Amino acid sequence: MSSTATCPCHHPIVPAITHLEKSRPMTDTAPALPQELPSELPPAPVSPTVSIPETTPDTDLGKLMTAFRVLQMQHARVLHHESAARGLGATDARFVFFLAAADGQGVTPKQAGEYLELSTGAMTSLIDRLEKRAHIERRPNPEDRRSILIHLTPSGSAVAREIGAVYSAAFREVVSPADRLRLAEAFDQLGNALDRHSRAVVRSETVLGLSG
Repeated sequence: MSSTATCPCHHPIVPAITHLEKSRPMTDTAPALPQELPSELPPAPVSPTVSIPETTPDTDLGKLMTAFRVLQMQHARVLHHESAARGLGATDARFVFFLAAADGQGVTPKQAGEYLELSTGAMTSLIDRLEKRAHIERRPNPEDRRSILIHLTPSGSAVAREIGAVYSAAFREVVSPADRLRLAEAFDQLGNALDRHSRAVVRSETVLGLSG
């Protein structure tokens, strides 16, 4: 019978005394230690790089999605730098543009908070900050004495005009006059489609919250 034992998984267990040690005369010195395992394990296998294809087989749509993502990235970058150059944050600039689009009618803090998706406290801080920099001003709301309207000052209008000029120049550079109206209509339709999706998500979350 072999002196090598076998474990339940059928792998032989290395005997404590090797053949070489059997032939070596015994002495009074310390017993021989088992052989040491390698100090370093072999490197783990590296997974191959996997390319994730577009979710749609439509090549033109895939290119459009990529171009849109790049446009979003460049827009965020420009807005950040142009805002920071004027001591503002990107949300500050978005609020200024929102007021500029109101054509001098003014907006309520609630309307601005819904547009920017800010809480009441955050919206109040934003208004205070821009008012301190003289970019906006509070005015009484003629239709509701309990409310106020936020208006741009000449300084705030200048900020909207200067930052907006960067985008106007880019559009003039790449979009011909004949294509501008069609592109504007496409932007409007895309914005409406995304707005419908966003509202549907909010309604779904509200229903789930009520049912929970």
